[in-house]
Amino acid sequence: MERVLALDLIAPAKDAPEKEVKVTGWVHRIREFGGVTFVILRDRSGLAQLVCAEKPVDSSGQGLTLESVIQAEGLPVLNEKAPGGVELAVSRIEILSRAAPDLPYQVNGDIAKTGLDTILDYRCLSLRNPKIRAIFKVQAVIIEAFAAYLRSLDFTEIKTSKIVGGGTEGGTELFEVVYFDHKAYLAQSPQFYKETMVASGLERVFEIAPAYRAEKHDTPRHLNEYVSLDVEMGFIESEKELIELEKGILSHIFEEVARKSRKELELWSAVVPDPDAVHSAPVMGYEEALKLANAEAAKASSARIFDINPEAERLLSAWAGREKGIELIFVNEFPRRHRPFYTYPLDAHRTMSFDALFRGLEISTGGKRLHDYNAFLEALPKFGINPEDMEGYCSLLKYGCPPHGGFAIGCERLTQKILGLANVKEASLFPRDRKRTTP
Repeated sequence: MERVLALDLIAPAKDAPEKEVKVTGWVHRIREFGGVTFVILRDRSGLAQLVCAEKPVDSSGQGLTLESVIQAEGLPVLNEKAPGGVELAVSRIEILSRAAPDLPYQVNGDIAKTGLDTILDYRCLSLRNPKIRAIFKVQAVIIEAFAAYLRSLDFTEIKTSKIVGGGTEGGTELFEVVYFDHKAYLAQSPQFYKETMVASGLERVFEIAPAYRAEKHDTPRHLNEYVSLDVEMGFIESEKELIELEKGILSHIFEEVARKSRKELELWSAVVPDPDAVHSAPVMGYEEALKLANAEAAKASSARIFDINPEAERLLSAWAGREKGIELIFVNEFPRRHRPFYTYPLDAHRTMSFDALFRGLEISTGGKRLHDYNAFLEALPKFGINPEDMEGYCSLLKYGCPPHGGFAIGCERLTQKILGLANVKEASLFPRDRKRTTP
């Protein structure tokens, strides 16, 4: 007998009303009314209503419990009051796996009334909630769109090591791991490997992989393990080419999410930006952006802002939303003191680097890199770095490396802002922070 998904029951109900079908899934809700048992079944497509003339029991005589896995057969019947406008008149039901009745987490409950710690403590159950699961269906579309757009521009996907001998950014914020008789770390970025592959002749590469930061933060915007959407491109003149590339990526992502994730967006009452509006997002130098942020803060009688901090990110995004029709702004020309040693200088004080701010949050950082070997060696002492500690990097540049640059988008942060989530941890399947290493 053919298995039909919950949301596909409408077709046999209309086209073959006398043909029995089979549905399988989890018991989402149970209601008993007038001797009839109504079971709401949940599968990957959504919810379906099952109507049972007799109370379902297993071989030992035990009744259904919430979250039990069942298989039901019967005739699809049109009913506008049922989910999807159709219900299944059950002729046979089988309990494939009976769930214990003492559920520690109410899967069919209102997540708005549940604390985040509870949701994360019982993650294996909370992920069954349709609204929570929708987050990761949207995230899957984001990742798919990111990769598809770059492949269309002749980028090659790479996979790099996450066990490294040192940090790309000078060895700070690294998780040390036991690795035989050597000291090793979890990679904070695929920076060196991306540049290596550009110099190998691939020229254009991207990676979708975890990154690790040993930052002792505990905020709604930080994770210690996150998915990084990394891009690196050779033969560029400035960071402005990278900004235009990221605009193209974001536009495509928004278009695909709007097209493929309509149901998931509705669950969160989320609105995706107009893909065309992305190209109108302003690009503003650091100093100008800082002045604008302070002007906006003054209107609200807020304290003076001395850096592009979280408050500035919120103010600048809100300004872009009012003035340009999209809460997206690219801030470039960051001071050298705010950027890593490998960032290409625009002049003595500024760099060819940028941040993308979206709906009040920095979602990506990038820029052009130093590619000249001698300039690289000159830069290292200014950042307190010994060239001997950068042997691999020096070898990469010593033997010919094209002008290049790249950026990385935080996948969870982008997901968070598309859906309007309060905390970035909600956008991580199994978030890792200072306190959490399970499940």
